[in-house]
Amino acid sequence: MASGEERDDIRVIPVATAAELDRFIRVPMRLGAGDPNYVAPLIFERQESLTAKGNPFFAHAEVQFWLAVKAGRDVGRISAQIDALNPQTAEGIGNFGMIAAENDSAVFAALFGAAEAWLRSRGCRAALGPVNLSTNEEVGLLVEGAEHPPMFMMSHDTAHAPHRIEEQGYARAKDIFAYICSVNDDLPAPILRRIRKGPPPGVTLRMLDMSRFEAEVDTLTGILNDAWSGNWGFTPTTEAETKALAATLKLLIDKRLTWFAEMDGETVGFMILLPNINEAIADLKGKLFPFGWAKLIWRLKFKGLKSGRVPLMGVKRKAAGSLRGRLLPFLLIDAIAQAARRLGYERYELSWVLEDNLPMRRICDAGGAKVYKTYRLYQKALV
Repeated sequence: MASGEERDDIRVIPVATAAELDRFIRVPMRLGAGDPNYVAPLIFERQESLTAKGNPFFAHAEVQFWLAVKAGRDVGRISAQIDALNPQTAEGIGNFGMIAAENDSAVFAALFGAAEAWLRSRGCRAALGPVNLSTNEEVGLLVEGAEHPPMFMMSHDTAHAPHRIEEQGYARAKDIFAYICSVNDDLPAPILRRIRKGPPPGVTLRMLDMSRFEAEVDTLTGILNDAWSGNWGFTPTTEAETKALAATLKLLIDKRLTWFAEMDGETVGFMILLPNINEAIADLKGKLFPFGWAKLIWRLKFKGLKSGRVPLMGVKRKAAGSLRGRLLPFLLIDAIAQAARRLGYERYELSWVLEDNLPMRRICDAGGAKVYKTYRLYQKALV
C-alpha cells in the first residue's frame, strides 16, 4: 500500500510535521496505558532522539516514520531506515522499527506495507527489525519477560505484537537477552579468590575522571568500537554520536559506577552502570512540566534508586585474548557491584546481549546473572 492510501478505511500517512511526530511518539503511550509494567518515555527526550537536530544518527541514515489512522484515531506507527554505516546495508538489508499498533492484523499489514515499499524502492532486498533507530540504541521486540517493567532505554512491547509481525511473513532472525543480577551475587569462588589477591601485574582499575569527561568518553567509544567490531550487526559510533552520548551521559553518570581497566599503561576496558531512571519517571506519564523536573531530581539525588542498567561494557580485542585480559571483565564487575551496594542499589540489568555472543554470555553466567527477558529481531525477504 502506498503512503497516504486507504486500506480497510486505514490511512497510513508519512510523518512530516512536528505535530505528527508528537502523535507518533504518543501511540505506544496510549497502547500501554492499561499495562502496569509500561513506563512512558520522557516526551522531550523522544522528540530529540527522533529528529536530525537532536540525533546525529540522521547524518548517516535515511529515516521515515508513518502513522496509521482509522476513524480519526491514531492506531499504529512504524519507521523504516537505511543506515549507511551499518555493514548489513551493503548486503541489501534495511531496517524497520518503532512498531506499535492496536491488535488488528489490518493495521499491521498497512504499516508494514508502507515500510516495505519504502525500503524496496531504495534497493533493499530484506527488512530486519525492530531497530529503534540504530543498532546502538533500542533493538528487538520483547517476546519474554513482560511481567517486569523495562529498564532505561529498553523497549516494552504489547503481547500481541510478535504474532501480528509474524503474520506479515517475518521470521526470527536473532534473539537478544537481558540479564538481571543482584549486587550481592558473588562471582565463582575461584575467580573471587583471584580478584581478592589484587589485579595482575601491569593491570590497574580506576574510576571515571570527571575533569577529563570528554576525553574519557572518547576513550570509552574507542574501546567500544574495537571490542564490539566482531559482533553481528555492529555499527561503529561516529564522533558526532560520541559527543551526543557524552552530553546525555553527563546528566546521569556517577563516576563511582564507571570504571576503566588499564593494562601496561593503556586503557583497554570499561564498564558503566547507569541509574534506571524508569524508576523515577514511571508515574510522570512522559511529562516533566510543571512539577516533573522537581520530582525527577529529588528521586535521582535524594530518594535513591534500587536498580541500574549496564548498557556499555567492553575490553579491547587484543587484551581480551590474553590471560590477564580474561580477568578484566570480572575485576570490573566486582568494582561496580561493590560501589552499587554502597550506594543502595539492589540489582542491575546487563543488556543487551546477542544470543551468539558466547564470551559475554559466559561472563554473565559466571557473574550470577540470569536471563529474564528475551527480545527478538525479525527478518523478511522483500523480493
